Amino acid sequence: MIDVDHLDPYLLQPVGIVRSKLKRLEDCPLQGWEGAPNAWVEIDPAFSDGLDGITPGLEVVLLTWFHKARRNVLKLHPRNNPENPLRGVFTTRSPDRPNPVGLHRVEVLEVDVQGWLRVRPLEALDGTPIIDIKPVLRKSLDV
Repeated sequence: MIDVDHLDPYLLQPVGIVRSKLKRLEDCPLQGWEGAPNAWVEIDPAFSDGLDGITPGLEVVLLTWFHKARRNVLKLHPRNNPENPLRGVFTTRSPDRPNPVGLHRVEVLEVDVQGWLRVRPLEALDGTPIIDIKPVLRKSLDV
């Protein structure tokens, strides 16, 4: 069991993991709207209380850690297309970057009693760590 009260302030602690039919990097669409499947997000039981209030129909942003990404990339061809001019990585959504954090806007389809979320669409590879979940804000009064 994780002692959430005594975590190192600079240590990323995954709160869950992606369970998807996407098993190889080459199978993953570049963006969710480009044909990504539904997937499950398995939340570590130590963090399951944090799901209180997440319901089907809610849009959330999953923050992932692209654990297979190259971390030494500073310039690249956007969308892996050599016809696109080289750009700085911080102007792209490439998973290859110094701190490979992914952002995925998804809809919650189901909240399982064991603390699993079924979401759509999710372009992340099976086994990708989830480092945080945040609600999509609709207006300035949202918390």
